[in-house]
Amino acid sequence: MSKPRIGIVISTTREGRFGDKAAEWIHGIAAARGDLHTEIVDLRDYPMPFFDELASPFYGPPKDEAARRWGRKVAELDGFIFVTAEYNHGPPAVMKNALDYAYKEFNRKPVAFVGYGGVGGARAVEHLRLVCVELQMAPTKAAVHIGGADLIGMLMQGKTFADMAHLEPTAVAMLDDLAWWTHALKAAREETAAKAA
Repeated sequence: MSKPRIGIVISTTREGRFGDKAAEWIHGIAAARGDLHTEIVDLRDYPMPFFDELASPFYGPPKDEAARRWGRKVAELDGFIFVTAEYNHGPPAVMKNALDYAYKEFNRKPVAFVGYGGVGGARAVEHLRLVCVELQMAPTKAAVHIGGADLIGMLMQGKTFADMAHLEPTAVAMLDDLAWWTHALKAAREETAAKAA
């Protein structure tokens, strides 16, 4: 079986976002493992309008070309890490919008989370877990939560992830979970496809 492909999705598109730093950090840890192929997927590259389709992608592909490109990218991937900020106790609107623009491409794939904010993005992560279940994804229990003190340290005090060694064990635990589920679900999807062929 080929090495599974994991998309590390940056959930925000605003200027000055922290998501780039968090995505690069988790990408570096994941790449060093050797059991997953990871790539950063930036929602800035998929400028989808707010959902304005006649029906859910459950019933057919969207009309919008950026959304179609997004769907093709999601289909290529075997699992995901959503790197999410927390806006007003929930995920950024652009992230939820991206999830609304695909359906079958997400089915039976695992997803893990790196959250950041006042409570480590925990409320945004919980919202996303509910949405992901509806998309027939398998959210991992383990997640990384970058709390307010760590975030302020990196944004305003010149600190880096190298100063936040306490975050790495949670990243390793999350990636262990994600790798297990990714390999298991990829094998199951391939077996199902082979039987249907």
